[in-house]
Amino acid sequence: MSLGEADIRRLARLARIGIDAETARDVQAKLEAILGLIDELKAIDTTDAEPMAHTQDVMLPLRDDIVTAHDERAAFQRIAPAAQDGLYLVPKVIE
Repeated sequence: MSLGEADIRRLARLARIGIDAETARDVQAKLEAILGLIDELKAIDTTDAEPMAHTQDVMLPLRDDIVTAHDERAAFQRIAPAAQDGLYLVPKVIE
């Protein structure tokens, strides 16, 4: 993909960056180099490559899914200022 000076000026305007002609040429060369690298990456055959979640073959240690906290809702409801049917009652704040 080739970028022209008009493309660079449009990108600069969209980014709200003021650039002169020399800077525009420099940015154009750098962007074309980046786009060239992207084209090289697109040319690589990846049909047999497996998707990876991590660059190294590591496994996270897993633990058993065991409930360790006890249900203390009844105890909390007993000390609440106002509770009814398992819900905490609060004063109305919106009129």
